[in-house]
Amino acid sequence: DAGQVVGLASAMIDARVAPAALSEYLANRYTTGEETLYVGVRRLLPGHLAIWQNGTFRTRCWWRYPTEVALDRSRSDEDLVADFTEQLRESVKLRMISDAPIGVFLSGGIDSSAIAALMAAESTTPIRTFSVAFAEHEANELRFSREVARAFESEHHEIVVSPADFMRAVPKLVWHEDEPIAFPSSVALYFVSKLAAQSVKVVLTGEGADELLAGYGKYWRALYNLQFGRVYSRLPSPLRAMTRNAINSLPRHQLSAKLARTFLYQKCAPEDLFMRSFGVFDTSQQQRLLTPEFIEMATNGQGLDPYAGHREILRRYSSLPALNQFLALDVSTYLQELLMKQDQMSMAASIESRVPFLDHHLVEFATRLPHHLKLRGLQTKRVLRLAMKRVLPRRILRRPKMGFPTPVGSWFAGRFASLFDELVLSDRARQRGIFQVDEIEQMVREHRRGTVDHTERLWALFNTEIWFRRCIEGENLSF
Repeated sequence: DAGQVVGLASAMIDARVAPAALSEYLANRYTTGEETLYVGVRRLLPGHLAIWQNGTFRTRCWWRYPTEVALDRSRSDEDLVADFTEQLRESVKLRMISDAPIGVFLSGGIDSSAIAALMAAESTTPIRTFSVAFAEHEANELRFSREVARAFESEHHEIVVSPADFMRAVPKLVWHEDEPIAFPSSVALYFVSKLAAQSVKVVLTGEGADELLAGYGKYWRALYNLQFGRVYSRLPSPLRAMTRNAINSLPRHQLSAKLARTFLYQKCAPEDLFMRSFGVFDTSQQQRLLTPEFIEMATNGQGLDPYAGHREILRRYSSLPALNQFLALDVSTYLQELLMKQDQMSMAASIESRVPFLDHHLVEFATRLPHHLKLRGLQTKRVLRLAMKRVLPRRILRRPKMGFPTPVGSWFAGRFASLFDELVLSDRARQRGIFQVDEIEQMVREHRRGTVDHTERLWALFNTEIWFRRCIEGENLSF
């Protein structure tokens, strides 16, 4: 039990933390399977229906990501790209059906720009586009969204979020999400949703394209690590142990953190080179971060294993090539968290968001695409780039993947350093007996000195503390 027990809205159960789920969240930013961060609260799995009938409750799976995929090698790339383009166009057209005004969230990346282009082709009036950014130059991509808006003559709307507005919104949005906010971009999504709600009731977004078409750099990094790791694993084990010990002996620095995510340190297996290398707090880091008492409570003495759910999913897709395994895993886990974020942040502003890339017919088609139409060398989402070659501005097509930059790392080292300390390092946080405060203090020092970028870890700890106070302990927290 963590702090005062507070009844949830249903008044049927009390708000209590599920320790094992918290460990999984700290590793991956989300939980897998039906478990949530609350004891006694389960969630509906992707592709499932919940049925309440005659006083009984049951669930039924109506769709699942294909476990066996026969790659379509019998047709030319040109035919496959044409089919993909047509299926995406039909998906966009279907999701434009609405009795209420409709728009599109436009980041200026290839995914949302492709949706905007296809919407503009289907619409007889100018489409409405909505973009969000921060004042800091490194977190402001409005020049790209403006270029796309000009290209398709949209009715374009923008909002720039100040650091103070961002932080003020966090406690409220943690309440809307019912859990720690996994990604800082969720806050920006809420602000652009509020902007859109002034003129539309439905928006289309580019969510899902990265998990469908290998859009993240982590995919090619993991594949290269696997490739080099197979060669490296043939070296004598004493030599490999010496290299691992050398990395362990390095001072905590950005370089040592990066080396620890490569084949030089991790086992040459998809689980290690994908899951552990792109998480937040891996197993060894949690051993230092969490108190022995909490670890005992979370594991019943069996030892930390925050990747058990991932391994179960990977076993389901073990017959697939490595890239398909990674995509299937992310569709089943990471994408679920992204969609929850998008739904909760848009509904917090009373608008509906729709995701054309995740039409299940389009997903099934994309799983059969040859790998080189998803990932070729370092070029990601190749089929989408080819589909949009004569449609989108060249600069948009050639943009590298940036995600949605949010400058919380610099804020935690500067203007909001004291806010972080007041919450995460407070006596109240210490008294819960969950975190080893000296480990957090060391991370804070390293981050503020610039020796290691701990942005993701500090954000996770910051939001976890807000979640404890707002959702578990019932405090009406505000900044």
